[in-house]
Amino acid sequence: MAFTLYSLLQASLLIVNAVAVLHEERFLRHVGWGSDQGIGGFGEEPGIKAQLMNLIRSVRTVMRVPLIALNSITIVLLLLFG
Repeated sequence: MAFTLYSLLQASLLIVNAVAVLHEERFLRHVGWGSDQGIGGFGEEPGIKAQLMNLIRSVRTVMRVPLIALNSITIVLLLLFG
């Protein structure tokens, strides 16, 4: 398998899919990344952990519908072109 732009896009789609399916109560809370943890005070910069949790929540919220479309397009392309 050659390293092409398509394979790079496909790998990034798989990573975004993996982030989108992480469930807070089932997985993230058991490793200490729940929604109630890492809450800072007023005026404090959020830490790396809080920023990653915000990124995960944002991906789950914003990318839900586009991921369905991108996954469908990827499946059709793989079926057509192998």
